[in-house]
Amino acid sequence: MDACVHCCCGRGFGAGNASLAAASLRTAGRAGHVGARVTWRAPQSAEGHVSAATLGPPVRPRGFRRRPLCWVRAAHDARRAGRGAGPGAPVHQLPHPAGQGAAQAAEDVGSGVALVAQRILSHGVTSFCPTLVTSPPEVYHKVLPQIPVKSGGPHGAGVLGVHLEGPFISREKRGAHPEAHLRSFEANAFQDVLDTYGSLDNVCIVTLAPELGRSHEVIQALTARGICVSLGHSVADLRAAEEAVQSGASFITHLFNAMLPFHHRDPGIVGLLTSDRLPPGRHIFYGMIADGMHTNPAALRIAHRAHPQGLVLVTDAVPALGLGNGRHTLGQQEVEVDGLTAYVAGTQTLSGSIAPMDVCVRHFLQATGCSVESALEAASLHPAQLLGLEKRKGTLDFGADADFVVLDDSLHVRATYISGELVWQAEEARQ
Repeated sequence: MDACVHCCCGRGFGAGNASLAAASLRTAGRAGHVGARVTWRAPQSAEGHVSAATLGPPVRPRGFRRRPLCWVRAAHDARRAGRGAGPGAPVHQLPHPAGQGAAQAAEDVGSGVALVAQRILSHGVTSFCPTLVTSPPEVYHKVLPQIPVKSGGPHGAGVLGVHLEGPFISREKRGAHPEAHLRSFEANAFQDVLDTYGSLDNVCIVTLAPELGRSHEVIQALTARGICVSLGHSVADLRAAEEAVQSGASFITHLFNAMLPFHHRDPGIVGLLTSDRLPPGRHIFYGMIADGMHTNPAALRIAHRAHPQGLVLVTDAVPALGLGNGRHTLGQQEVEVDGLTAYVAGTQTLSGSIAPMDVCVRHFLQATGCSVESALEAASLHPAQLLGLEKRKGTLDFGADADFVVLDDSLHVRATYISGELVWQAEEARQ
């Protein structure tokens, strides 16, 4: 089997011998050939434990041969967390698994997140950020302590931290979020946030609407704690969005969705992609749901061409991922799944996606006509950079986590490795 290896900060694709794949990647990175094309033929024994920090000197193991067939990226030498036989990619927004647990059994949401973590290994995900949608305070208080940051392994993808999407969002652009539980910032601002969420120890991203009063105080307080602030579900104009970035916000939640549409006199949050009023040395990252439903291919191309370095592929997947058509639970309400799309039951309001990350990568590649390298970076390198994990995720550089995936020529996942250990392998790859 010919395959390519790709590093992922939260995902990987691969099959074959871990030590050989890692050694080959390290050789390419050492030589300074970022994006070098390498072909390798996997031996029959597919198990192996390696660490990017302990790999030996560059070698060309028996069984490897050069050919312009496969792609290797060793993160900044290949980076953002993973695909290809390259670094694994962290999935920053795999929404709503936590929301499902909150609705069904707040006391045992951890088991639901564990199930999701195990399932997404087959899609090349090595780490992810479970998303909790708008909920009442008592649900946050029960659920958040049950979703600790956790390393990945055979049991499932690692948890990088929880993404809190709501409840501090616009009522007008709430989408599938239940209106009854939406909140605004009161006089105590950040204390109101703590009263709503409880402990923030397991939180890595918070999505809020920057037009809400006192939002800048909250943004500054969250970023001071090392939490990424994302702008979304908002009716903010461009000036309000720019001021939010100046206060510390660094991400846009699912660009184009649940925000004001682009207008030539005031492009709104979308205008951040080309704004000249961002702090020096800073640029904005933005999530794109490339499932073929949430974002038109033309919109994908516009965003990518305007600001390719900031594009982060996200799944926006609901708990029904992999469960088939029908009615399922999302947070505090029911959703109806039809194909790769989920709607609030009884409406035409999109509530999320059913497309896994590897499907999004392939669709993005086809829709934009970008290079394979660019598509993989959007799913691994860029998310890792957003979360400040580039030194250990999304790369196979010295000292980094050996999270990577092996893909076939059509970018289908053949195997997933976490810390150099094979954690998932396609059935046909085992033969």
